[in-house]
Amino acid sequence: MEWYFVLVVILGPLLLLMLAGLPVAFAFFAVNLVGAYILMGGMAGIEQLILNTVDSISSFTLIPIALFMIMGEAMFQSRIAVDLMDTLDKWFGKLRGRLALMAVGGGVLFSTLTGNSMGSIALLGSSLTPEMEKRGYKKQMSLGPILGSSGLAIMIPPSSLAVVLGVIAEISIGKILIGIIVPGLLMALLYVIYIIGRCTINPDLAPAFEVKPVTLSEKLNATIVNILPLTLVVFSVVGVIFLGIATPSEAAATGAFATLFLALIKGRLTPKIFGNTMLASSNISVMVLLIVSGAVTFSQLLAFTGATYDMVDAVLSLDVSPSMIVFLMVMVVVVMGMFMGPLPIMLITLPIFVPVVMQLGFDPIWFAALFLVAIETGATSPPFGAALFVMKAVAPKGTTMGDIYRAAIPFIILDFAAILILFFFPVLVTGPIGLMFN
Repeated sequence: MEWYFVLVVILGPLLLLMLAGLPVAFAFFAVNLVGAYILMGGMAGIEQLILNTVDSISSFTLIPIALFMIMGEAMFQSRIAVDLMDTLDKWFGKLRGRLALMAVGGGVLFSTLTGNSMGSIALLGSSLTPEMEKRGYKKQMSLGPILGSSGLAIMIPPSSLAVVLGVIAEISIGKILIGIIVPGLLMALLYVIYIIGRCTINPDLAPAFEVKPVTLSEKLNATIVNILPLTLVVFSVVGVIFLGIATPSEAAATGAFATLFLALIKGRLTPKIFGNTMLASSNISVMVLLIVSGAVTFSQLLAFTGATYDMVDAVLSLDVSPSMIVFLMVMVVVVMGMFMGPLPIMLITLPIFVPVVMQLGFDPIWFAALFLVAIETGATSPPFGAALFVMKAVAPKGTTMGDIYRAAIPFIILDFAAILILFFFPVLVTGPIGLMFN
C-alpha cells in the first residue's frame, strides 16, 4: 500500500471526526482502533494497540504536564498573578503605552510561572483591556499586545506544549525547555520595540494619562514582596535544569512545590483554593494525557505501515533545498493553526515532520522551537485561531471579531519576523543548549 494512500485512509477520517465535533482524544482512539484492526492483523493488532497505549501514558516523561498545570492554577487561584500586575503597574509609571507594555511584561512573567497561554489572555484581557479602553487606547493597542504576549507562555519554560512535543517527537524535553528561552525573549523584545515605536509615531494609539506618583521605596517594597519570592519558583524549574541538578520531571515537581509553598506563606493556600487548584489541573491533565496517548499510538500505527519512512523518502527526493522543505513545514503549521488547536496540530504533524527533519540533518530542537513559534502564530491568526476567541470572550462589550483580527495582524507579522530570525540564526536555540549539555 502506497504511503499517500495510507495517509488518506488514516488522516481523512481523523479530520472528519474532529470537524464533526468529536473530542480530539476520542477521534484519535477511534481511528487507531479501526486502523489497528485493518492494518495490524485484526484483534491481535488491537491488543498491541492497547499495550502501546498503556506504555505511552505510563511514561515518566509525562509527569511535568500535570505538575506545570498545578503551578499555573495555583498562581491564578491564589491571586499571585494579580500581585505581579500591580507591581508592574508601579514600575511603568507615566511611560507612554505603559498598559500595553504591562501586557508584554505580564505575558513574560506569567509564562515563567504558568505555561498557559489561554489563561494569560483571560487574566490580562479581563484586567488590562477595560482599563486601556477607559484611558482612550485604540483597540489595536489594547487588544494586540495581549494577544501577542499571551503566546509567550508556549515559548518560555515551563511550557506544557513543549513537554508534549518532546514526548511525541521523542526528543529531549530538557533541551527543548532550555532551547525555547531565547526565542521567547526575542518575541517579547520585538513586541516592546513595536509598541514603543508605534506609540511614539502615533501617540493617539495610547494617550498619556496621569498616574498616582509612586516612590522608589514603594516600588522596591512591592518588588521584594511580590516578585522577588517568585525567583524561587523560577529557579526551582529553570535553574535546576540549567545547573544539571534535576531532570525536567524533577524540576516540575520542585516548581509545583515551590508555588504551593509561596501561596501558603502568603496566607492564600486555603483548603478551598487548594481543592480548586487540584481539581482544575487534574481535569486538564487527564485530557492532555488521553490526547498524548492517542497521538503516540497514532504515530506507531503510521510507522508500522511504513508510511512514515516512504513519505520521508518522497520528501527527500523533491527538487528543493532541505532548508526550503523545513520552512514549508513551518508554514503548514501556521496555516493549520488558523483552524485547529495546538494539540491536534502537534499530534497530526510531528510523527510526519520530525523524521524528515532528522533525515535532512537538521537539529530537531531547533525545529521544535520553530514549530512552537509557528503554533503560537497560528493560534493568533484569523479566521479561527483559538486565542482570538478567548480574547473575544474577555474583551469589553462592543468589541467585534473584526477589531480583534485587525489588532492581531501587527503581532502576527512580528511572529513571522521571529520565525525568520530563528530560521537564519539557529544558534539562538542551539547556543544555550550547547552551553548546558556539552
